[in-house]
Amino acid sequence: MTTYRERLTAPLSWWFAALGFAVVWGWLILVATTWIAAIVVTVLLAAAGFYAVWRYGSVLITVGPDGLRVGRAFVEATHVGNVTALDRAAYRTQLGTGANARAHLVTRPYLDHGVLVDIDDPADPTPYWLVSSRHPEDLAAALSAGGTDSPTAPHDTNGDAPRGEEG
Repeated sequence: MTTYRERLTAPLSWWFAALGFAVVWGWLILVATTWIAAIVVTVLLAAAGFYAVWRYGSVLITVGPDGLRVGRAFVEATHVGNVTALDRAAYRTQLGTGANARAHLVTRPYLDHGVLVDIDDPADPTPYWLVSSRHPEDLAAALSAGGTDSPTAPHDTNGDAPRGEEG
């Protein structure tokens, strides 16, 4: 049973940029050659650009009883430590001056919020995961409901992790 699911997708402006790139190159080919060559180049470049935007921009984040999955990466629930939802300033600090070179990053440049997930596994050299999210509080709450502590957990009045709540 999945308690949280989010798909990160590229913004509309990236799709327009890929289309614009294809159209500009199509126009350049039209000036130098024929209509048919220009149309073929435009269609091929648009398809390649759309594919690149779709592949890079599409990341699935799921939280379930077994743990956290971000794209193809997975961490078991027993190894999820403290979870912190980050606002814009804290997120940018973790990407810059506060970064650890061994951290696992799944970030996207079009998002300025995220979640810091501490990894509680002595065999893993990765200290934490930094994951982009459009809803970092919901993601942190879902991870906290899986049995980890979080200062941003809903209804957390006595320091205990919430039980039985779904994010």
